[in-house]
Amino acid sequence: MASEFQRKKVVGVFRAMDVDGDGRLTEADFQALARRWTAVAGPVDPARLASVMTGWWPVLQAASSHDGGHAVTLDEVLHVVDGLGGMADAVSGTADAMFEAIDLNGDGLISRAEYGALIETWNGTPTATDEIFPRLDLDGDGHLTRDEFRIHWTEFWAGDDPNAPGTYVFGALVE
Repeated sequence: MASEFQRKKVVGVFRAMDVDGDGRLTEADFQALARRWTAVAGPVDPARLASVMTGWWPVLQAASSHDGGHAVTLDEVLHVVDGLGGMADAVSGTADAMFEAIDLNGDGLISRAEYGALIETWNGTPTATDEIFPRLDLDGDGHLTRDEFRIHWTEFWAGDDPNAPGTYVFGALVE
């Protein structure tokens, strides 16, 4: 069972994904998120990016029990989150697709500005990231490598450590 800390982490991401704000995720929410991403993505195949993003819908849909899989609640998302430790390849694959999408200049690194774009695209609204980026930039060199980003992405989705830098990969936690 997902912990209360995992719930706290995921609630902000859930709200950002819930385009119509009805408290449930639907396939349309995933499609809208994929459109948001492909509109701003760097030099990446937009069809691959959309496929990776919408590819999580069937996983969540399978966890849905309340309406035959047409919508997914936060608790059902948390049920899937609880099992992500056993889906390392899928989590890493998603991290790689996100990294490629946000590497806007294609240099193989995510800068502070590109990270800000990642958070704003995910949240669908401007979001302060100046305090968060240094937590993720472990060696202080001003950018995130693919490996750093993959580690942080996995820490967020499959981790339960409030002190892990990846806790903040989507920005500050929602209170």
